[in-house]
Amino acid sequence: MTVAASAPASSRRTLAVCGGAHALHDGFTDLLNVLYPLLQAQFGLSYAAIGALKSVYSGAMAVGQIPSGRLAVRFGGVRVLAVGTLLVAVGYCFAGITGSLFGVVIGLLLAGLGGSTQHPIGSSLVAAAFPGLRSRTALGTYNFTGDVGKVLLPALFALIAAALGWQQALIVVAALAVVGAGIVVASLRPIPLHDKPDEAKPVAGQDRPWAYWLLFSIHIADDLVRTGVLIFLPFLLRDKGADLPTIGLGLSLLFAGGAAGKLVMGWVGAKLGVVPSVILTEAATTALVLLLLPLSLPLTLLLLPAVGLVLNGTSSVLYGTVPEFVRPERRTHAFAVFYTGGSVAGAIGPFVAGLVGDATSLPVALTIVACIALTTVPMVWALRPAFRSR
Repeated sequence: MTVAASAPASSRRTLAVCGGAHALHDGFTDLLNVLYPLLQAQFGLSYAAIGALKSVYSGAMAVGQIPSGRLAVRFGGVRVLAVGTLLVAVGYCFAGITGSLFGVVIGLLLAGLGGSTQHPIGSSLVAAAFPGLRSRTALGTYNFTGDVGKVLLPALFALIAAALGWQQALIVVAALAVVGAGIVVASLRPIPLHDKPDEAKPVAGQDRPWAYWLLFSIHIADDLVRTGVLIFLPFLLRDKGADLPTIGLGLSLLFAGGAAGKLVMGWVGAKLGVVPSVILTEAATTALVLLLLPLSLPLTLLLLPAVGLVLNGTSSVLYGTVPEFVRPERRTHAFAVFYTGGSVAGAIGPFVAGLVGDATSLPVALTIVACIALTTVPMVWALRPAFRSR
């Protein structure tokens, strides 16, 4: 938080509002992990079908992120972010009102398109407000706020769904999205998303295309692991005897650890460097996810914060490093491409993992997902020359 405390008031406001939008949008995304077991029970869906629903949402996010970045440059990031948040509300409300599987699919499609606005625009606004190497720590704080939403909204959704049903719970979170859109418009003034080239610092913001694309590949593998674990975790908890509120609690514990991981790893990445930070978190991710499989439900719940810390902590280091490899005037597009890649991985990965789960078993599928994290180690090792050449 030191970087924000020493920044101008306008920069702090940008970080606070973008962080709040991040909390809402990430919470809207991850409460779906509570919804999927309910849909499976009501409609008799297979793991592959659940993965396909996840692919609808993530695919819509993937399709919308690059256009969102371009629209933000043309019409203003604040306006596009507010409209996207309203579109999330429309999608969830439609799914809740119709209550049919078709309505859920259409609602997830609309919500995914709305959600595509947040990451590229919010990241660019924060990076513009905190130029140079300060952007890594500021983006780590920004990523931390996303996990605050992941902690609160899935648990809230689980409680409402347990009391009133999943349809009514979706309508309630849709109302929260409307409020969030109003706060974005009322709190942020229009902010240009293009910096002048001469504002780039000599130690950051220089074009290194090979390093950017290698970082992009690490990000893809990291997202495959994260989305795969999230799609299977509710079912793993259910198989261990968890009821719906306990599943919501488990996800909240995971995301609480993820929130701490994003905040801490943003700082650790700035202090220790990207290479050792990513190797540490990815190796620990594989070990801890595998450790979840044989544990009882109480011990699993105790371990979930640690799993969340390493599972989500890597992303702060990766996102915060993007501005170091891309000139400021290309930053919005670079972030849009970066997040699009993650969304594509989030769209394809759960469906493929679901097919593997149906063909084998839940423990086998989760083991395969966990081991994908180890593929990032040689890639991040190859990234070392990019930091030596700064």
